[in-house]
Amino acid sequence: QVQLVESGGGLVQAGGSLRLSCAASGRTFSSYVMGWFRQAPGKEREFVAQINWSGGSTSYADSVKGRFTISRDNAKNTVDLQMNSLKPEDTAVYYCAADRTPSLPARASAYDYWGQGTQVTVSS
Repeated sequence: QVQLVESGGGLVQAGGSLRLSCAASGRTFSSYVMGWFRQAPGKEREFVAQINWSGGSTSYADSVKGRFTISRDNAKNTVDLQMNSLKPEDTAVYYCAADRTPSLPARASAYDYWGQGTQVTVSS
């Protein structure tokens, strides 16, 4: 089992940057695929990015490709999301998720473990 705690959210102007971090408990962090999802008011939770256990493979939603970068540090049990060139449509609660073997890494239902979320607000 793993517990996840996100941090780093806040208010930023359009074009700015934020770095989200997710700290995981447990000694088996390196065996989990990690994902970032987001949910805006009135919308479904959507995939943002995911990274495999070693950090050697990543994937991104088309809406964030080229602007966001996911990374992990297995020695520190953390996974980060660097967000650049932020847009007002990036405003959402961002969630960190973990699963050992997500069948479909871009689907929220594939993940067993979730953090509490951190709010990101981008003003125009």
